[in-house]
Parts: sequence; C-alpha cells; structure tokens
Amino acid sequence: MINYAPKALYIHIPFCTNKCHYCDFTSYVLKGQPVDDYLDALEREMELTVAQMPPERIDTVFVGGGTPTVLTPPQMTRFLASVKKHFPLADDVEFTMEANPGTTDPEKLAAMFAGGVNRISFGVQSFDNGLLERIGRIHNVDDVYRSLENARAAGFTNLSIDLMFGLPKQTLEMLEDSVNKALALDLPHYSLYSLKVEENTLFHKLYQRDELPLPPEDEEFNMYTLLMDRLKQAGYVHYEISNFAKPGYESRHNSTYWRNEPYYGLGAGAHGYARGLRHVNVKGVQPYIDYTKTKLPRLEENAIPESEAMEDFMMVGLRLLKGVRVSDYAAQFDGRKLEDKFGLIIGKLLKDGLLEKLEEDGDTIYKLTDKGVLFGNDVFGSFIGLEEEAAG
Repeated sequence: MINYAPKALYIHIPFCTNKCHYCDFTSYVLKGQPVDDYLDALEREMELTVAQMPPERIDTVFVGGGTPTVLTPPQMTRFLASVKKHFPLADDVEFTMEANPGTTDPEKLAAMFAGGVNRISFGVQSFDNGLLERIGRIHNVDDVYRSLENARAAGFTNLSIDLMFGLPKQTLEMLEDSVNKALALDLPHYSLYSLKVEENTLFHKLYQRDELPLPPEDEEFNMYTLLMDRLKQAGYVHYEISNFAKPGYESRHNSTYWRNEPYYGLGAGAHGYARGLRHVNVKGVQPYIDYTKTKLPRLEENAIPESEAMEDFMMVGLRLLKGVRVSDYAAQFDGRKLEDKFGLIIGKLLKDGLLEKLEEDGDTIYKLTDKGVLFGNDVFGSFIGLEEEAAG
C-alpha cells in the first residue's frame, strides 16, 4: 500500500450558525463556543502531526465543517497563517474552503484571499427560498447572489456550489428552476447531491414518524437524469458521480479520496488516512481541545487490511467517470493484478452492462457505463465485504 506522506490536507472547523435538518456532520452551533481555544488546539495538532509524519509537499488543502466562514476576519487570518506555518504548500496548491452564503462579507473574503485560499465551495442547496427554509438553511437566494458577487470582487475565480435533490416536497419543476439559475451563474464547478436521511438528524426523526414528504424514487431518479442532461448540455464534464466541472476545474482534493490516496485529517471529528492507518479524531469541541494539550486527539486509529484497501480502491475509484486503471491498482498493491481479486465481480458487471473495459496505452481501464452511472451505488456496493462473504 502507499507509504509516502500525504500530499492532501483536510482541516475541520466544526462551528455553524445553526444545525441544518439533514446534517449529521461533526458541527456545533457557534454561540458560546471557545473558537479561539479551538484554533489554539488546531495549531497544536498541526505541530504534533508534522512531527509524527513530516510532509514533503501539500498539493491540496480543504477546509470543511461546519461552516469555516463563521470565523471572524482576525480568526481567519490567524488560522490560515498557522496552516502555512506548519505545512509546505505547493506553488500551485488548490486551497478550498467551504462557505455558507451570507457568511462571506468583503472583509472576510479579503482575509481568505490574502491567506492563500483560492477556491470556495458554497453550500447553496436550492434557489427556492421556501425549500431552503424547509431544510433548515438560514440563507436565502439573495444571499447566494451577494456572496458570489463579493467573492468575485475579492479576486476568486475558482468557485463551486452544491445543489441538493430529493428534498421534502421538492418537485422536478422546482429542481429545474434551481438548475437554470445555477447555470446562469456560469461557475466552473457544480456538486449535485441527493438527500440521504442520516441518523441523529431532525429529518431522521421525522422519517421514522412518517412525517417527511420525500419525492417518490422514480421522481428522484428523474431529478438525477435531469441534472446530468442539463449540465452536460451546458458543456460541463461529468467527472465524478456527483460532480461536474469545466475542463481543468475538477476538484483535485476530492480526487485524492476517489483515488484512495493518503491525506492528513485535522480537527474535531476529522478522518485521516496514511501509511495503511485510518484515524478518527474525538468529536466534542472541549474534549478535542483538551486532548491536544498532551497528545494527538485520536478517538480511533486502525490498520486497514490490504484486502479492505483493495475494496476501497474499487468502490471509490469507480466513482470517477474515467474509471480505474489496472496499473494504478498494481502500483498501490505491490504489483498485484486487479482481476485476480475482482475478476468474477467485474465479469458480472460487464455482462450486466454496468461496467465497460477499455484498453489505452497498454493499460486496462474499467469504468461505469451510462447505465452504470444511474445504478452507481449497486456497482460500488458489489465490491464491499468480499472477505466476509468468502469466510461465510
């Protein structure tokens, strides 16, 4: 398995102005939180991390949450300076920060730009104010336009927005209106996600009580095909199951995950993966702060068996529409042949028309077909738990 130090860095800022009805991420309402103490703790974790596993070069940084842009401009400046202090950023680093519309005034954006952020991902979700209120978002459509205008004025050109579908009482017509308004912005990148009802959320409680009016499955299927068709017609490359970009604007950081490559993960509740080990950090803000005073704030750290890493390689790699390469598999797993482990599954998926096999420059590529894209979760799931099945 890959043994070099990660070239990707994820940092978690767990504070939000409020908790959305569908969110199960590690996030806490900002009011009353010890934000400056948390930033102190983050810097301590940075110091401990680079001492344990020194980075050679960081090609991508992704700051997620929560809502990182709830930091004040001075806090933002301080935080970004600490990242640069401890991690050697490449000259062409992709430095992404998630943002909620309405939390990015010109002063904050200026601090972000000066601190090295060069890509912003806005959690827009919908261009329907009623729907935004229904899912617990506190911004409105005007905030979206104002935030994007401010970002462009501050010098940002690499901008992305998230849209969601399959939301309560959302219709195909409502989604089409949002897509039209999103495309009119002419942004370089769009992420399009279906609602997943996760445990420990308000939506999960409503779902259990049969009080969450979700669209029927066939309507959600039509929503996804509508999104694919509209984005492709507008000239965007469908490079990953949920992501579309103009050529050259694909998310480099997220591609690290999809290629099953290592990454640092810092902050409360953050996940990391390096040298065959996956870790999860402690989740509470104060426990995280306290842990970092003496040690790395690990909740769990587990060695990933090679067989599981191989399954992960296929499961996440096939999310990329360009597919997985046999040579990349061999490079990650000491020259092993992909077909030796997955030949039977791949054969069935080829027969079912969900995968196709290509030959390119002496290399073999397996990728989703158009049909496979529509049934991606079935394809990915077929590579999980093979060891348990064999043992059973």
